[in-house]
Amino acid sequence: MRAVALGGGHGLHATLTALRRITEDVTAVVTVADDGGSSGRLRRELGLLPPGDLRQALAALTATEDGGTLWAEVFQHRFGGNGALNGHAVGNLLLAGLFEVLGDPVAALDEAVRLVGASGRVLPMCPEPLEIEAEVTGLENGAVSRIRGQVAVASTPGQVNRITLRNPGRPGEPPAACAEAVDAVLGADAVFLGPGSWFTSVLPHLLVPGLHDALVRTKATKVVILNLIPQPGETAGFSPERHLHVLFEHAPRLKVDVVVADRDWVPTPVRLRQAAAELGATAHLVSIADPDVAGRHDPDALAKCVREALGLAGRGEKAEQEGQGRWR
Repeated sequence: MRAVALGGGHGLHATLTALRRITEDVTAVVTVADDGGSSGRLRRELGLLPPGDLRQALAALTATEDGGTLWAEVFQHRFGGNGALNGHAVGNLLLAGLFEVLGDPVAALDEAVRLVGASGRVLPMCPEPLEIEAEVTGLENGAVSRIRGQVAVASTPGQVNRITLRNPGRPGEPPAACAEAVDAVLGADAVFLGPGSWFTSVLPHLLVPGLHDALVRTKATKVVILNLIPQPGETAGFSPERHLHVLFEHAPRLKVDVVVADRDWVPTPVRLRQAAAELGATAHLVSIADPDVAGRHDPDALAKCVREALGLAGRGEKAEQEGQGRWR
């Protein structure tokens, strides 16, 4: 199965970790609007793509055998101390170096995949860093305010209603999709959106025209994975179905086949099923939360749910029994 997962941060990490249990042909398409922490510093100082979410995706796809866990750990390691390296992740610095030396983010990420022995591919949704702008209410006398920057949007005490993407390097021009990401979506068997920060990691993919068109045109099965809990600052007070309504508002042409949600976070299943049906989807309500880490998906449970939702349950085991090797 050729799987493509779109998102960023911990949410995308969860999806990729689950997909690696199903197939080795996984492509991560990652947001490039981060402006905080180590990524924000490197972006401002060097004018490069923010590497943090790309690093997270690489770590998720790094093999667990033959020393792979060590590479994942090193990539994620952050320097301490009080100097200039404080807070920087090793993987962020390595990616920044590859970006500068090779001059092509796709070639740099392909080289990083080879270096760490990752299974799959990591691509940026756009070859240039982008900026998120949000319309927010509740900040001053009921008026609509506009705020810019991923960190500002993610941490606003107001209610985010809608986002747009800006291309700081090419003012007035729409963001250009990474050509390889478009090809991956069009050639996929299954495409996954979410979980993750809804307004800053998931929805931005729908606002890159080339990527949006590919998501509308692809014949792949399209799966939306909802978060386990509302996120303070972005989706505080959101019901599960409200997440789907917002998705539709940003991409009314997009049709979805499957919506996956944790049954313990769906107070009114009938409403979620109705909202999913409006997108053309069937809702799958299962237990997919990690019992040991609050707010995180359990990768084994999520992989099992994806197999069942796509009608793949049992195919891997059957292939092994028939001596055909692991199903992919």
